[in-house]
Amino acid sequence: MREIGVQRISEEIARLCLQANRVLPEDLENCIACAAKEETSGTGKPILEDLCANLQAARKLNLPICQDTGAAVVFAEIGQEVHLTGGAFEDAVNEGVRRGYLDGLLRCSMVADPLRRVNTGDNTPAILHTRIVPGDKIRLLVAPKGFGSENMSRIRMFTPSASEDDLVNYVAETAKTAGSNPCPPMVLGVGIGGDFEQCALLAKKALCRPVSQPNPDPFYAGLEQKMLERVNGLGIGPQGFGGKTTALAVAIEWYPTHIAGLPVAVNVGCHVTRHGSVTI
Repeated sequence: MREIGVQRISEEIARLCLQANRVLPEDLENCIACAAKEETSGTGKPILEDLCANLQAARKLNLPICQDTGAAVVFAEIGQEVHLTGGAFEDAVNEGVRRGYLDGLLRCSMVADPLRRVNTGDNTPAILHTRIVPGDKIRLLVAPKGFGSENMSRIRMFTPSASEDDLVNYVAETAKTAGSNPCPPMVLGVGIGGDFEQCALLAKKALCRPVSQPNPDPFYAGLEQKMLERVNGLGIGPQGFGGKTTALAVAIEWYPTHIAGLPVAVNVGCHVTRHGSVTI
């Protein structure tokens, strides 16, 4: 049994909140840079170049990439041979979010009640997803999620009679409906299978996969490519001003499902689909 103090959890969460909001994953930044070189639209190309300049300025000046520093989504995998000491795990996560957002002067966007709309003032509580896994380590992944893109996300309960084209069309339809709202070029996370709530969680997890890594299953990797090509054929382009770069990547995560169902969720990410992780 390995003991880990929850103070360490708070420290790492605070650091990841800052890191994720200031510096994009390298593969995603490279993807945007490549898109800027390949975009043929006279309007879209300079927009992509401006996005690249914004990323460089944020890194140089130690400032957030975007003013919407998001809800703090946290994925935690806790080894079953870990004994946490010094307090409650969830409290430690929220303390880390509080420190990261207040000390880092990040915008606090969480309201305490969805209808009465009073800001909590420190971006807590985190949206926390926890799994118990084998081993004696803890893996933390922080994915700040802005709501210009989150609001464009959708879920649909297909039946098993749905074809592959039906799923591709649904993803393209979601991107078309979103239009310029999620600050394209988008990253699209697609969850397939499970049940109503799990397919949405799968879609969120898909957004946290490196854009340089296709699905390890060749079948789903091929489906990702079909979806990406269909979305980029819409012509929405960077920031909605037209072009061939409407999406940077489509990532699919799947899970077994019921014989009578085929749930599909699309979690829309903007061009700054942020995340950072650490293993303790």
